[in-house]
Amino acid sequence: MKSREQEYREIFMAEALEYYDAMSRHISELERNPTDEPALNELFRLMHNLKSNARAMGYNPIGELAHHMETIFGLIRSREKTFTGSMVPVLFTGIDTIGEMIRAVGAGEELPVAENLFENLDRLVRGEEPILESGEEDEEDATRKLELSDLVYIQIRKLDHLLNLVGELTIDRDRVLTLSQEIGNPALAAAAAHLSRIADELQYSVMDARLVGVGSLFNKFPRVVRDVATTEKKDVELTVIGEDIQIDRNILQIIADALLHLVRNAIGHGLETPEEREAAGKTAQGHLTLSAQAERDDVLIQVRDDGRGINVNSVRRKAVERGLVSAEAAANLDDDAVRSFLFEPGFSMAQEVTEISGRGVGLDVVKLAIDSLGGQLRVESVLGEGTTFTLVLPTSIAVKGALLFQLDQRNYAIPLMHTDSVVSLLPEDFNVVGGVLLTRVQEENVPVVSLRRLLHNGDGPLQPATKADLMGRQDIIIVNYNNRRLGLIVDRFLRQQDIVVKPMSKPLDTIDLFGGVTLLGSGQVCLVLDVPALTRLFLAKRP
Repeated sequence: MKSREQEYREIFMAEALEYYDAMSRHISELERNPTDEPALNELFRLMHNLKSNARAMGYNPIGELAHHMETIFGLIRSREKTFTGSMVPVLFTGIDTIGEMIRAVGAGEELPVAENLFENLDRLVRGEEPILESGEEDEEDATRKLELSDLVYIQIRKLDHLLNLVGELTIDRDRVLTLSQEIGNPALAAAAAHLSRIADELQYSVMDARLVGVGSLFNKFPRVVRDVATTEKKDVELTVIGEDIQIDRNILQIIADALLHLVRNAIGHGLETPEEREAAGKTAQGHLTLSAQAERDDVLIQVRDDGRGINVNSVRRKAVERGLVSAEAAANLDDDAVRSFLFEPGFSMAQEVTEISGRGVGLDVVKLAIDSLGGQLRVESVLGEGTTFTLVLPTSIAVKGALLFQLDQRNYAIPLMHTDSVVSLLPEDFNVVGGVLLTRVQEENVPVVSLRRLLHNGDGPLQPATKADLMGRQDIIIVNYNNRRLGLIVDRFLRQQDIVVKPMSKPLDTIDLFGGVTLLGSGQVCLVLDVPALTRLFLAKRP
């Protein structure tokens, strides 16, 4: 993976070579017509931009040369100097030297020394005649090479199309591998293995081409924070961490609005006013941190504030008032389960509707955006100390890790993003409470339901469960959504596998229990379960 420094250097090189080509073109136009104002204005603009970019990257010799050239073009533009006589070869030499310096940066070489050129440029500014060498410029012209940038700009839609083709190739690769195993032909098996390696390399190369640093989104937030803090009359310091973490560009685009909403709410409702903070023994200035980090195959993006935190008891009361849970059940919920109500549609803790709405307003929309990516949204909070929202995102949306299993002799897939673990339990490992099967997993009571009953139950509520329904060992997939764990009883575990998920065609796309389909190596169509939809269905139908 490229470092941020390498990425910025390549971007600088691409832009600098474009500037150099444009400078060469415009100075030739200016030589033909010394009064060509558009060409003169472009030369001044290009020198100014190159100066700023080179200095920002630490390439000071390029920045200084561009600064000297900019000064002279400025004098020509203000009609204090004219582009004639000995000035012409000096400025041409200046542009040629800029080209040499840019190429040296690209090759990792020392930048050429241009003391005589700097002296001549200074002499031109002072109105003195430059000191020209014996025909070196003509010799350089004869041996000059034409060079192109190593970088090209590609439209995202072209990468999207390429990624779709890679997805199709991945599906066919799996089918060829399966056929080669069934036929048992050594030559076919060798060809299939080679195809598999090539397909894998192509897949990861295309995925890598789509990766961008999260800094491309994070760098837009200092202005957002300033504007919102000014509106709310709050003093906020923003800290940005992990700008060089790489993620699929489309994922970054999808979460942009969600991240904006979380930042606005953190300032508007999470952070206190300076007076409130001082009264609480805090610094007057609130602190907001926007960070990214890689964790295995995922990217974690966090919005953390040191504000007032979320009052769990207030959320609990509001959930009971909204009829989301009974008072008795609410009293037994832990803090994580209570905070999960913040993601329910329309749930709000705001006392009034303002331009910057209270924490909770619109969080269901944020959650849906994350769900669409197969990600997770978590919230942690300590009253009086602050709140942290964590977005758990896949690095790429092209290929997803999935667990394959069987139910009624059909294959299904469930995304690993929402899969906590798999367990096999005996009937005595279960209890029945209120008509719901419960089992103890990792020090937590987890409700368990037969996936068959959940999928084929119809419109009414689930029938109360009994231990008599359990015969022998039960294979269970423990899924996790919105801080709620649920065990799904299936017929048989198959294997873990990377899959390419395709959207379902009409009218099946209206069934929200399935997130799409994939094609297995056997050619069989496999439905991909939507864990958020299954969790919501269980909560709505539980006895």
